Amino acid sequence: MEKRRSFLKNIALTGLFGSFGSFASAKSHEETLLERISAPRPASGKSVIGLTVAPIPQVKVAVVGLGNRGTFLTQLVDALCPGKATLTAICDVRKEQVEKTLKNLKDSGHGQKPAVYHSDPEGWKEMMRRDDIDLVIIATPWDLHVPMCVYGMQNGKHVATEVPAAYTLEGCWQLVDTAEETQRNCMMLENVCYGDEELWLLNMVADGVFGTLTYAEAAYIHDLKESLFSEDGYYNQWRIRHHVAHDGNLYPTHGLGPVAQYMGIDRGDRFETLVSMSSKQASLSEYSQTVDKKNEFYGRKEFAHGDMNNVMIKTANGRMILVQHDVVTPRPYNRINLLSGTKGCHEGYPSRLSHIDHGHGHEWMDEKTYNQYREKYKHPIWDKLKTEIEKNGGHGGMDFLEFYRLIDCLNQGRPLDMDVYDAASWSVVTPLSEISVQLGNIPVRFPDFTRGRWKENRTLGMLKYI
Repeated sequence: MEKRRSFLKNIALTGLFGSFGSFASAKSHEETLLERISAPRPASGKSVIGLTVAPIPQVKVAVVGLGNRGTFLTQLVDALCPGKATLTAICDVRKEQVEKTLKNLKDSGHGQKPAVYHSDPEGWKEMMRRDDIDLVIIATPWDLHVPMCVYGMQNGKHVATEVPAAYTLEGCWQLVDTAEETQRNCMMLENVCYGDEELWLLNMVADGVFGTLTYAEAAYIHDLKESLFSEDGYYNQWRIRHHVAHDGNLYPTHGLGPVAQYMGIDRGDRFETLVSMSSKQASLSEYSQTVDKKNEFYGRKEFAHGDMNNVMIKTANGRMILVQHDVVTPRPYNRINLLSGTKGCHEGYPSRLSHIDHGHGHEWMDEKTYNQYREKYKHPIWDKLKTEIEKNGGHGGMDFLEFYRLIDCLNQGRPLDMDVYDAASWSVVTPLSEISVQLGNIPVRFPDFTRGRWKENRTLGMLKYI
């Protein structure tokens, strides 16, 4: 009880969910918190569902955050230069990362010479105030995603941020409100939605192969202990600091994003309630004994995050989703990608398929039959862009395809494949899961970021425009 009361008091003091007044009763304040999480909020602007802007023949792009990920993203933009995009500016607080990026651009031979910002920690603001930028790509630590997205939109820029788009409830609402106020695009760069396997499943769902969808499993299982502790990996070891402070699903969107698209989340269905629980923490404290003694986290035991976190989500239409997060145990990489309906089931890692028309669903398909389904329902964009995908790659090609689609939609004046409501609905799993864990694994209701428009059946752009 004391732990629960302390948690409620701490989040009230931070202003994360507003003021709750005096703390006379933990129960009453718990109920108040849960009500405020899912309470409707008035709109301060017009919905950006289906937002289109005038075609931009050559998108002028800026990138902020030039770590391992950001540096690679500049290469993806460069791959679309000069025909579809141009790289206007780059920004990072580390001069060496800027120089590395400039060298890569020079070596590509596309003639990109972006303006550079690196000497001032607030240089990204100066960059975003330029009038020759259409789109800002954000690849910084998580806590900077929201303020950078908000500032960019307020300065007339479309923004696209790495995952998660936000890690607090208020951050999710800030993104939605600002996008609606400014009528700018805010897209979360969930690259897995562009995977060959994921788009194949999306096509089968659209064709009714799975029948009525009822259940899915998604995950981010990836042993990152070495990277978390490394002083040369994440800038200022920012990622492990989240494991010190938070216990919930810190990184839900790689597995959950594609599942949300299969199930039409915010396009006829919505996430309604979640329950979350975590295992005990052991892996990080044990591993901390093996790192260099000069490492800030050597010998540390005070890690809040359990080794495994499970989230169960119930949707408005009665479907159920299991989402797992484990980045510290030696389990092989897995996003699970399980989708089940009344007629068929798919499970990833390795990919396999069952269907009532083949063995009544009692066993996985043989290789020949499976390959027939792969060929019949393969998304055509993977053949259309085969040469470019092979050349530019990125997680098997999904990174290049994601950037191609982002830029092409702006070129054509079409709605982006993912919008700010996707970013908020998928990212809010992180703070809601932490609340559920801290308050004894209780159910927590999702806010409706679409303000009721989730009931509208909308077709994803990847199923309309190729």
